[in-house]
This record gives sequence, structure tokens and C-alpha cells, in this order.
Amino acid sequence: MRSLKISEVMWNHIEPIRCGTPVTRVVKSLLDNHVTGLPVVDDQRHVLGFVSEQDCIHSLLVSNYHHEGDPIVDDVMFRQPLTVSPAMSVVDLAQNLGAGKPKVYPVVDHGKLVGIVTRTAILAELAKSGFSVGNARYAGAEE
Repeated sequence: MRSLKISEVMWNHIEPIRCGTPVTRVVKSLLDNHVTGLPVVDDQRHVLGFVSEQDCIHSLLVSNYHHEGDPIVDDVMFRQPLTVSPAMSVVDLAQNLGAGKPKVYPVVDHGKLVGIVTRTAILAELAKSGFSVGNARYAGAEE
């Protein structure tokens, strides 16, 4: 398990959010992809920020209350997201997960987004490796 890398469990099929995208389109992308957040990138796929469901909820509540129209992702995204490398160990990332930590991490290689990894993907891999170890043996159990 220690040698399993983020590149082996990341999703690379999800299109990131581009600057200038209306929040309603961001919400559609989050719902369509069943994720709680997505990276925001420029045209060269450099990660500029991260937008979560919570960011969108708050933004839409405020804009609807004030009848301000559709806000854009640039106004609501978090501008200093935590990123991980595709070469990082799954175990190392799992040990750093905890309360207040992101549920989705942008995976960046040579400064460019190459995918995302979710807590769910990490959990699935940890569960898989646990089940493949076998049943516990007790002293005195018959062979």
C-alpha cells in the first residue's frame, strides 16, 4: 500500500472550471461529476483557485437575495488551494486528511493540473488494501 501513488487513484476525466464561469454552471458541473469541489484553472491549466459546494451555496443565496444576477467563480473561489503531486503516496495523503482539510485535492504536475483526488478515492483504496490482507489469526487456531 505504501507504494500506491496518487496518480493511480486520481480522476483525470473531469474538466476543471475556468475563470469567468458563472456559478450556476459551476454548480451543474459539481452535480454532474458528483464531487464537492473543483479546481479553477487558466488557459494553461495552472491552478488559480478552488471552488466548493459551500462557496456556491453562499454565493447563490446572497445573489438571489439581492437580485444581483449570476455571480462568477472568480468572485467566490478560494485562491490558495492545497494541491498534491501525482507521485505522492496515497498513505502519506491519508495521514494528512482530517477535520478542516479539503475533501478534494487538485493534482498538479510541473505546475499544471493533471487531475483531482478525493477523500472517497483514498478511502476506497484503504478499504481495498485492508480486505486483501486476509483474516486475523489467533494463537491456538487450527491450521
